[in-house]
Amino acid sequence: MPDRVAMYLQDAHPLQDAIKYVQYAESRGFEAVWQAESRLVRDAIVPMAAFAATTSRIKIGSGVINNWTRNAAVIAATFLTLDDLAPDRIICGIGAWWDPLAKKVGIDRTKPLLAMREVVSVVRELLARKRVTFHGEFVHLDDVELDVVHGRKSARNVPIYIGATGPQMMTMTGEIADGAVLNYLVSPAYNAAALEQLEAGAKKAGKRLDDIDRPQLVVCSVDNDRKKALDGARKLVTQYLGQQPHIMKASGVKQELLDEIGQVLTWPATEEQILDAMKLVPDDVVQLITASGTPDEVKRKVREYVSTGSTCPILYPLGPDVRLMIDTFANGYSS
Repeated sequence: MPDRVAMYLQDAHPLQDAIKYVQYAESRGFEAVWQAESRLVRDAIVPMAAFAATTSRIKIGSGVINNWTRNAAVIAATFLTLDDLAPDRIICGIGAWWDPLAKKVGIDRTKPLLAMREVVSVVRELLARKRVTFHGEFVHLDDVELDVVHGRKSARNVPIYIGATGPQMMTMTGEIADGAVLNYLVSPAYNAAALEQLEAGAKKAGKRLDDIDRPQLVVCSVDNDRKKALDGARKLVTQYLGQQPHIMKASGVKQELLDEIGQVLTWPATEEQILDAMKLVPDDVVQLITASGTPDEVKRKVREYVSTGSTCPILYPLGPDVRLMIDTFANGYSS
């Protein structure tokens, strides 16, 4: 089988350009595109609809919406509608969101595991075209079904993936989801714990680890000029070293470097502080947690993520030449 490869888009490009990149990725054999929805900048659904309406083969996933701000029935109706645009090509990626953003907009993320379980369970039932009555702590439905008057009334094939980070959410993902969207800016070795947690959850549901798809976000900065590629990823890496030192330590970044960066960066960091801290981050750290460098180097790094459990790299292009990244992986990453 050919290597599976997908692309991740945030808000770095105008939507019209993003559509063209997705069409080009489709023409070059990419399996899927995942549209981010993290900050209050660009929602995932509108770009997904645009991609669905202007392509014919590539799969389109939300990477990821959250389970708090949309009613579970509305989530199901939204993804049924997307499936009308691109039958059997839509993936519902959903995550638990994050603070302080959630709190700033009035969301109290209490009992995140229970809330996610309830939403995923109800969305799945509704997309299966079942009539649902459910009274949980977070989700309440009374004799509800997706009210399809015109069009396909059959069950929809929309797999549900959870963007899990913590060990308990990862274990539950193995139990209740079709797949896990594994995190980015981690070293390949960081995947070992995630796979153990997914397998433990899968066993609860009578499944195997291989029954759980495991696409993984991978920051990818590729350029024929190696220095330019590494510098293109260094700023993002520096910010992450300051914001998520515990994850960085688990990925093998030395505490001394984390301490040095912590002395330079405050939160929220200024642009000047970030530029100063970037000078402290060596090339090997950039390459530890990203696929950055020449085309051969980035393909070699992606192979590491796959060898440690990722089933499909979701490449997040940094730098202006998105087509170079797509071309680099058009024939896979095995050679």
